[in-house]
Amino acid sequence: MELLTLEDVLKLNRKEIRNLYGEYVNSGLAKLLSLLDFDKSFVKAQGQYVWDDEGNKYIDFLGGYGALNLGHNHPDVIKAIESINDSPNILQASLNRFAAGLAHNLAAIAPAGLKHAFFSNSGAEAVESALKLARISTGKKTFVYCSNSFHGKSFGALSVTGREKYRKPFEPLLQDIREVPFGDVSALEVALKPGDVAGFIVEPIQGEGGIIVPPDGYLKSARELCSRYGALLIIDEIQTGFGRTGYIFACQKEDVSPDIMCLAKTLGGGIMPAGAILTTEDVWEKGYGGTEKCLLHTSTFGGNSWAMAAGIATIDIIVKENLPEQAKTKGEYFLNKLISLKEKHKLIKDVRGRGLMLGLEFNQPEGGILDKITAGSVSKISSEYLGSLVAGELINRYHIITAYTLNNPNVIRLEPPLIVTKEDLDVLVNALDDLFTSHPTFTRIALASTKTIFGSIFKR
Repeated sequence: MELLTLEDVLKLNRKEIRNLYGEYVNSGLAKLLSLLDFDKSFVKAQGQYVWDDEGNKYIDFLGGYGALNLGHNHPDVIKAIESINDSPNILQASLNRFAAGLAHNLAAIAPAGLKHAFFSNSGAEAVESALKLARISTGKKTFVYCSNSFHGKSFGALSVTGREKYRKPFEPLLQDIREVPFGDVSALEVALKPGDVAGFIVEPIQGEGGIIVPPDGYLKSARELCSRYGALLIIDEIQTGFGRTGYIFACQKEDVSPDIMCLAKTLGGGIMPAGAILTTEDVWEKGYGGTEKCLLHTSTFGGNSWAMAAGIATIDIIVKENLPEQAKTKGEYFLNKLISLKEKHKLIKDVRGRGLMLGLEFNQPEGGILDKITAGSVSKISSEYLGSLVAGELINRYHIITAYTLNNPNVIRLEPPLIVTKEDLDVLVNALDDLFTSHPTFTRIALASTKTIFGSIFKR
């Protein structure tokens, strides 16, 4: 088999990319994206915009699932990485100065009491680190998590993720777990009351669950209950962190300090893979304090110099440009526009979120002759694919990139880079208005998408 050079790969056309991806990476995903005409060949990205190989410009409202708070290819992050390209990137026989510096800066912007950092490469790894630390520091085994939550797809993270579709094929997972409804303080107290819980892991806003915002005071109550019953509060800020919701970290809205906080996505500036946990002095010392325990949990690439430099630059940009405040003001503007759109179009069931982490949920079709003829297939397809059909129309008709949430495919997420302009937000609102005016029902959306599917087939 002949090897491809980087130059060869840069010259691949869309069909060649699709074929190689299907053959050697993931055939099902390649087929799914190509049917919806999602497998476009993007060749350039800057800020909130990307361009395909035909010169078309798109606005990115997906934002790397929260990884692109700074936008694509932020020049200051790239410059920071390039400035240290002569430094050792991975050298375990030393203490990494860049890891030390980033840990200091994270502690400076984090909720009160969070001090020690452990660096990894992804959100799922951060969650695994948090679960292990909770067990070793408390001596307890049980974890409590929320229905509809999403914390990752590795074994430990999947064990505390609340969607059966992702859990069932890999069971048995961790055995000592308890599930509670998100936002239900009474149920949480029942789960914590036996006193055997190592940690309660929770998202401040459920991202993949469909952008679900809990009742006011929920995190503060969770903090009080965890302290009362001797469990650690683990807050997953992987998607909500670094300004996304209008605060540097979403839990700061209620002035809540967790025992462990999970970070990733934007931590690497949208350039480098980077994950981390932050924890308190007490929890760290009980878990990994002293020379005997300091190497019980490690990561080869975690804390590498390039990722740490990207993290240092990222925090500097977030603070200097006050991106949390930008997210708050733009988010309020965006939310009000979307609420007005909901009042106009019956297909929109709900608009919710905080800052620039918003979700648009759609109404399902009511019975009808078509549903009866298809023995309920229309309702089933709608519940699973309406979000992807709308996202397909947005990218193909209006050049706007978005996607549905993993646990609730009936919701499309709107998570643009925090540098998005109000003019960009208006483009999205106007596109949705035009789409739902011309296609006011699920059937009309489905028929339009069917044309796209057949069109993409005949293009091959």
